[in-house]
Amino acid sequence: MTATDGMTDAATETGDPQIGVAELPGLRQRLLDGVLRHAPFDGWNARALAAAARDEGITREMTAVAFPGGLAEVAEAVNTRADQRMAEALAVMGLGTLKIRDRIILAIRTRLDQAAGEREAYRALASFLAMPTQAALAARLTWRTVDAMWRAIGDESTDFAYYTKRATLAAVYGATVLVWLQDSSEGFAETYAFLDRRIADVMRIEGVKARFRQARRRQPDPFAIFRRPTSR
Repeated sequence: MTATDGMTDAATETGDPQIGVAELPGLRQRLLDGVLRHAPFDGWNARALAAAARDEGITREMTAVAFPGGLAEVAEAVNTRADQRMAEALAVMGLGTLKIRDRIILAIRTRLDQAAGEREAYRALASFLAMPTQAALAARLTWRTVDAMWRAIGDESTDFAYYTKRATLAAVYGATVLVWLQDSSEGFAETYAFLDRRIADVMRIEGVKARFRQARRRQPDPFAIFRRPTSR
């Protein structure tokens, strides 16, 4: 098989004669960057994707191969890339000496700080995800992000706590993002003050729940008598 034959085979797998399998990741990244540039002006819509493709000299057919799922798949790819970048940054920070609450705060701040230069694009993305037709996608992306945060700070839970931790963080993260999108304070001071308060509230509630569970364990079991073996 010649080199040309190999290129043809690879291109055939993608469904477009101009794209080889090895070229797809780079093509997708170029389109993602382009959409983030255009979304602040065009919104998270087909115009932004078309403008991104035009900037890069990418045809409509090539764009369809790169993102067959359209704008929803672009949103998913942007979110996945941001999660990966956050995890990579946290991996070199040395979190071992930090308390869990401080690790969580650092994870959220890292995620938002990395996206600060593209906040207007993320505002457009938030509007897209707020559409009723995108509710499932929005929930899925939020869950993936908070899961990436917990994993990045060393959480290895697999029991019921796995779900409760992520559900709690999803509520905190989602509310914090809404504040961040509208924050005009220097260095997002208002956002991070809000985040600190929300985390403090969660920790306080968890502390109350823990004390309640301890108190219940110390109380006598009123049904214990019914579980005692009876004598003949």
